[in-house]
Amino acid sequence: MEVHSILFRTLPQAFFLLLIINLATTPYGYVQGQGTRVGFYSKSCPQVETTVRSTVQSHFRSDPTIAPGLLRMHFHDCFVQGCDASVLIDGPSTEKTAPPNQLLRGYDVIDDAKTQLEAACPGVVSCADILALAARDSVVLANGPSWQVPTGRRDGLVSRASDTTTLPGFTDSIDVQKQKFADQGLNTQDLVTLVGGHTIGTTACQFFRYRLYNFTTTGNGADPTIDSNFLPQLQALCPPNGDGTRRIGLDTGSSDRFDGSFFTNLRNGRGILESDQKLWTDPSTRTFVQQFSGPIRGLLGLRFNIEFGRSMVKMSNIGVKTGTEGEIRRVCSAIN
Repeated sequence: MEVHSILFRTLPQAFFLLLIINLATTPYGYVQGQGTRVGFYSKSCPQVETTVRSTVQSHFRSDPTIAPGLLRMHFHDCFVQGCDASVLIDGPSTEKTAPPNQLLRGYDVIDDAKTQLEAACPGVVSCADILALAARDSVVLANGPSWQVPTGRRDGLVSRASDTTTLPGFTDSIDVQKQKFADQGLNTQDLVTLVGGHTIGTTACQFFRYRLYNFTTTGNGADPTIDSNFLPQLQALCPPNGDGTRRIGLDTGSSDRFDGSFFTNLRNGRGILESDQKLWTDPSTRTFVQQFSGPIRGLLGLRFNIEFGRSMVKMSNIGVKTGTEGEIRRVCSAIN
């Protein structure tokens, strides 16, 4: 990353501007996975992307909160057993029954798209690919960037709740977060970039209220990293004995729009989850937050929209099953 930044600072101006334009307009399909590729279904089911897109749009029109739901579901799928739609499987002790996944939303969107694609192209399109495409389409609908999604994933045959310990947690230290990402082949920049997906969506009071009153490291008080002017607002929204399921925007002031304000909030001590705010307090991740939230965003290194697309393609290729591995499920909630 240091080399990347130095390169941008030393490039001749004309070439620098040309590179920026090229990055802004080049599709994100240049990051290929183990057997996945852009346009995998171009002959076998050419309508796959339009079908998924129209399905997500239809659900989004009636419930815009489905966008962060689908993005989160894709993330939670990829971090457990790879991006193989194992999070979609019903049954006792499957991934979706584990505590980190119990509030996931968007299963009906995936099922709807799958039903249409099975009617048009029986046994061709995997649930894992539908989920990857739906996550991208959700970001676009929230005014975020688009990118080309390599496809060709197959669906997994294993789904165990016990495997979800690989998912990052809201109290994880930066070292733990970095290790969990590294275990999936993702680096520190990917960590900060992908957590930036919290620019859309909400969380429940029960997942951060402890920061407002009896924070573990300070005893009888609030987390000192919370902006003192912001603290009373959070306490009013989440009183000590209030409704723990009440939803609060993860990106205060912009929780329904995909933008860089999430990082500005971290700089200002307005991160909602402890794990998010630590991205600013830890020097190893702060540099990326600074570049994503600075006054001249992207000109000296990183542009959040571009990097998000890159990191999403990288994440969506974690542990993919291709070729003869796994299967193409007939319904996404059950193994054939």
